[in-house]
Amino acid sequence: MLIVAVAVLGAGAWLAWPRLFGSPNEQAKYQLATVQRGDIEDVVTATGTLQPRNYVDVGAQVSGQLKRIHVEVGSEVADGELLAEIDHTVYLARVDASRAQLRNLRAQLKDREAQVVLAGIQFRRQTALMAEDATTRETLQTAEAALKSAQAQLEALRAQIDQIESTLRADEANLQYARILSPMTGTVVSITARQGQTLNTNQQAPVILRVADLNTMTVQTQVSEADVSRLKLGMDAYFTTLGGQGQRWYGKLEKIEPTPTVTNNVVLYNALFDVPNPDGRLMTQMTAQVFFVVAQAKDALLLPMAALGQGARAQRVQAGSAARPATGAASASRPAEDAGRAAAGTKPGTAAVAQRPRQGSVRVARDDGTLEERTVELGVSNRVQAQVLSGLAEGERVVAGLSAPAGNSGTPRMPPRL
Repeated sequence: MLIVAVAVLGAGAWLAWPRLFGSPNEQAKYQLATVQRGDIEDVVTATGTLQPRNYVDVGAQVSGQLKRIHVEVGSEVADGELLAEIDHTVYLARVDASRAQLRNLRAQLKDREAQVVLAGIQFRRQTALMAEDATTRETLQTAEAALKSAQAQLEALRAQIDQIESTLRADEANLQYARILSPMTGTVVSITARQGQTLNTNQQAPVILRVADLNTMTVQTQVSEADVSRLKLGMDAYFTTLGGQGQRWYGKLEKIEPTPTVTNNVVLYNALFDVPNPDGRLMTQMTAQVFFVVAQAKDALLLPMAALGQGARAQRVQAGSAARPATGAASASRPAEDAGRAAAGTKPGTAAVAQRPRQGSVRVARDDGTLEERTVELGVSNRVQAQVLSGLAEGERVVAGLSAPAGNSGTPRMPPRL
């Protein structure tokens, strides 16, 4: 009986020890996050497509049947290389006719020049005879008129020759246009016409193919009107592609087009930047997930944004928001990100300004199991993390949320062994 009584007393003492002599552990009911070092970026995200920076749609300048295409999609071409040929039979015939007509007019020119020389001799002879009163004035006037007429016919013939030469140059140009040459060095990225197709340039210049320089690609992104004000020309940007295994391509923002595109009442602005493509891995019309870097920090102290919503100041903001009457969908609770922004001194529901330091409130876990309210200075932040400029040290733990229902008061200290 004595042994049983001692056992009962021992069990009762073991159960009563935490309530009588143990101190509660404040940290047990919270999730704790450790302040660590790392890199952080505040970015504006957008979706874009890739296009060659330099490209030319090669079309036909003359009508006719597309006799032959000398290249395929993917062919590397040089400036001036033959791409395609149009049937040139009609244009060659026009050139031959113009050349024959030009030869005929040049032969007539020689005859006219001889007539001018003869008329000049006759005029000079009549002038000499008139000086000796050996001819009539009427004969002299006739000789003078014949000379002027011959000279006028000579000028008219020369003008006609100039006109035919101009026509010949046009015919020769059209004959050359039947041979379609590459206007630049690059890659054939598309062919829209087919061999044997009849091309008609009278209504619209037909496009045969596109030649592009794939060594430099342009990323064209569409940024929402809520984020476009955060973009600055010259800011760093990078993107990833589907199937790119997370590889990043880097560039700098070069242009923000002022005229937006409106799709389903959504206003989007085009933002463009170039990126080198020496290995040709980037292709036309690829989809890009683009990140414009508003601010960044390397090897910085980081804490989760959820921790900024656990300080007393943030909790007072949350309590005040909960005390106000809610109507409709607006009564839904804000996410921890908004509470963190409120504690950091920014307006909930808006993007944090990462360029200037600001203060926030966190709860730090002490070694004795208690919590300490502490004010920290913050730098760059995004939706997940914030940079700590001062107020915390690497390895310290901060409250990031509740880990158990409110009814659990924590784990008591273990009593000493009996």
